[in-house]
Amino acid sequence: MAEEGSKSAGPIRMVAIENMVENIRYKAQILARTNKFDSAIMDSGIVGFIAGIVVALVLIGVPALVM
Repeated sequence: MAEEGSKSAGPIRMVAIENMVENIRYKAQILARTNKFDSAIMDSGIVGFIAGIVVALVLIGVPALVM
């Protein structure tokens, strides 16, 4: 009876499992990095937009005043 519970389903392929885990870990790191990058862009979007408008106005306004 004790032998019935210890049936083996075949050899365990640890190398294949380790490769899949490493692949999943790599993809999770890329996803986390992308999310952090997107969050940083969204946080600084308003400041960058205002800075761009100021620079554009200076580049257009100063030559117009000089002429």
